[in-house]
Amino acid sequence: MQESSSKTTHFGFKEIPTDEKVDAVAQVFHSVAAKYDIMNDLMSGGIHRLWKMHTINQSGVRSGHQVLDIAGGTGDLTLRFSRIVGSTGQVVLADINDSMLKVGRDKLANKGVVGNVKFAQANAEALPFADNTFDCITIALGLRNVTDKDAALKSMYRVLKPGGRLLVLEFSKPESGCLSTIYDHYSFKLLPLMGQIIANDADSYRYLAESIRMHPDQETLKDMMSNAGFERTSYQNLTGGIVALHKGFKY
Repeated sequence: MQESSSKTTHFGFKEIPTDEKVDAVAQVFHSVAAKYDIMNDLMSGGIHRLWKMHTINQSGVRSGHQVLDIAGGTGDLTLRFSRIVGSTGQVVLADINDSMLKVGRDKLANKGVVGNVKFAQANAEALPFADNTFDCITIALGLRNVTDKDAALKSMYRVLKPGGRLLVLEFSKPESGCLSTIYDHYSFKLLPLMGQIIANDADSYRYLAESIRMHPDQETLKDMMSNAGFERTSYQNLTGGIVALHKGFKY
């Protein structure tokens, strides 16, 4: 049963009313926005940059393309895409959270990224863009926070151009039991402690760890993408399945 079909949904390991999840997730990201980049580097040992670079390399984006970076946060993917699409292309950094958008806007401005980047506060479940607008859509480490993932995938399919591709980079299920055990210890013991020390917020990072465990596994997400209309759906495990990159095309 999908979250949107019941009156409650998960928020980490808790059950809350469905219509409260957007605000609950928003509070998490309002809290972590200022320290988001620092914590990403610490949490992953910097490996998140390699995951994102691999996503860029698999995107097929080139000069002149229109790109939508959903849950773009502090703009890591948008920064790289803006350099690829050039002056004839455009990248839209979309995020539901205004605190994250502000951090991303300031970060990109400080790096001299202007002219071919726009910002949009948008809910992935109902993207405010015309049909067949984008050559490529990415959502990196953000889909697990969406309440109705099926609606979001259908919305992404709608605004993607025929011939375009969707790339979903998300935490997933480790391939080995040993790695899963180590990862659980890290996620539920060390991660909240790091959040408390660095960001003075253990609860938000405990939620982020829980949200990973509640996210669909690799095969389930692949099927969800197919059900939303995407073709040639596939995924590639990264770092032993801790993260997976899903890919789908619109024809």
